[in-house]
Amino acid sequence: MLPEEVLHRTQTALVDLDGSGIGILEHSHRGKEFMRVLERTEQAIREVGGIGDDYAVMFVTAGATPHFAMVPANFLGADETADYCHTGVWSGKAMEEARRVGTVHVASSSEADRFASVPTDCRWSASPRYVHYTSNETIYGTEWAAPPRGAPAPLVCDASSDIFSRPLLLAGHGMVYAGAQKNLGPSGISLVIGRKDFLATGNRELPPLLQYRTYADEHSLHNTPNTFGVYVIGEVVAWIRAQGGLAAMAERNAAKAKLLYDFLDASPQWTPHAKPGSRSNMNVTFRGATKELEEAMLARAEERGMSGLRGHRSVGGIRASIYNAFPEAGVRALVELLDEFS
Repeated sequence: MLPEEVLHRTQTALVDLDGSGIGILEHSHRGKEFMRVLERTEQAIREVGGIGDDYAVMFVTAGATPHFAMVPANFLGADETADYCHTGVWSGKAMEEARRVGTVHVASSSEADRFASVPTDCRWSASPRYVHYTSNETIYGTEWAAPPRGAPAPLVCDASSDIFSRPLLLAGHGMVYAGAQKNLGPSGISLVIGRKDFLATGNRELPPLLQYRTYADEHSLHNTPNTFGVYVIGEVVAWIRAQGGLAAMAERNAAKAKLLYDFLDASPQWTPHAKPGSRSNMNVTFRGATKELEEAMLARAEERGMSGLRGHRSVGGIRASIYNAFPEAGVRALVELLDEFS
């Protein structure tokens, strides 16, 4: 969900952007009004994320999935190897795309653990081009507490579901990409933070819109960007700044998640999927003692206006997504509902 105050500001901007008399959906992406939006959005992202000038901030009109293919297309040669840390569905899809281009070495995997934990033992290949990991697994509810250690090549992170939920640790990263729709804004746009010297090593034979350097060199304006998405991202990041920044977000998110995990750990009827130490603060996944119990709870949740609790179709169960703007009161309401079935 988006912060309510951001929704209200966006409502006004749809009709009148910054007093211009024209809405954000109608302004030219080359006009001075949108250029101000683009500049203040990038400035807010750099300020809140602590991002220096050695990194480019880019906006790509796509979700995260196209980056599964764009990353190897840019940075992996047919005779080269990339290391991937496998923690679930999304890392698996990223590996599938990389295998179309070059060699994939699985440096670590939690598949044998039913993806209930984040692997700590990484075995790197001899000379990987880059090391890819997914910082938060939405389907299984696991999250890297810190980036993989000891990587022998630049890290590439899919941070779609926990971007800006906690301090951004950029050291060692060549690139971070994130679909906006979890913590930053609407669907259909992604934020990419790329180290400029890493971007410069990308494949120059690709069409311009498939090269990350194009977005970096042309300030995300090679073609018409998702102007509405850029505006909303800017407002959300400004909201994060007003809440105290990423350290405050991390504290708030950890407290929300703890309320739910503490209840689940003590419950005889509900069991969390992810193991302690690997648990996501964004997506809490759990199961009921029986399928019938889960269905009864979901039905009552719908009656009370609680939606989106059914687990991903590939694994079932229950999933509570408690992203940045989700209020603590909502977590408490869910705990009270679950307790009725205990």
